[in-house]
Amino acid sequence: MTEVNQAAAPLRRTLPRIPDRFAAFGAVLIVVVVLAAVLAPWLAPYPVDELNPAEQLQPPSAAHWFGTDLVGRDVLTRILYGGRTSLFIAVAVLAVSALAGVTLGVVAGYAGGWLRDVIMRVTDVFLAFPALLLSLTLAVVLQPGVSTVVLAIAVTWWPWYARLAAASAASIATRSYVDAARCLGVPAPLIILRHVLPNSLTPVLVQISLDAGGVILTAAALSYLGLGAQEPTAEWGLMVQQGQTLFTTNWWVVTFPGLAILVTAFAFNVLGEGLRNALDPGAEELGRRERRRSQRVPKRPRP
Repeated sequence: MTEVNQAAAPLRRTLPRIPDRFAAFGAVLIVVVVLAAVLAPWLAPYPVDELNPAEQLQPPSAAHWFGTDLVGRDVLTRILYGGRTSLFIAVAVLAVSALAGVTLGVVAGYAGGWLRDVIMRVTDVFLAFPALLLSLTLAVVLQPGVSTVVLAIAVTWWPWYARLAAASAASIATRSYVDAARCLGVPAPLIILRHVLPNSLTPVLVQISLDAGGVILTAAALSYLGLGAQEPTAEWGLMVQQGQTLFTTNWWVVTFPGLAILVTAFAFNVLGEGLRNALDPGAEELGRRERRRSQRVPKRPRP
């Protein structure tokens, strides 16, 4: 039995770390939300823009599981289609931000010198402003809409990925295999694509999973303020804004869209934490030490 355990030990070390059950629960929630959004045309019980003033502000019932809004539209249908809008915004923002930030960060980290200084100073300028305030400013200047939300948030999000990628690329650029590639005369762009970029993506991927919930919350905030998605587009933040005055009398109009935002952001956050622990064991061990230290009972001094 001991020999079998010793033989299986190297195999266990080579297998990827399994995220904790809390992160797995978050992943299941995300899958459910994504499937509900993708299958919205088949799952929605009513057309998304069907107006029925005769059934306005109906409470949850067998006919309308989540009730109806001010113009008689089914709230469940609007939430399903609103998930499409919110997830599209999150994917578009993270894709644009990561593409721009990782590209600039990897180039800055590998090249170093004055080029790194210029790129990092530009990122510092963007980071000097609060992200939400800068997004609000851009959204006010531009015409309200989904594309405006994507652009306004992406402009404030890319510097974080640039800094992460630059730090990773600067460390990888000093590795022996990168020096060997330089000595063999491999062009710098090819070194970046083959060696530097793939090894710089791990912290960026973890950060993307952590940021997805924040992007959804920011997009909902802009739509809530009237600077994001506009009618007749279904979007969770816009639905909350439309039902805020009805919370004390018709609670379902604002409660269910708010829960959709809460559950989705929560799922992405716990999944991101799980991925960070799985891909960075040092961070998990540090957190475990901190928890043990906080739970340790101090010894009483001797009299």
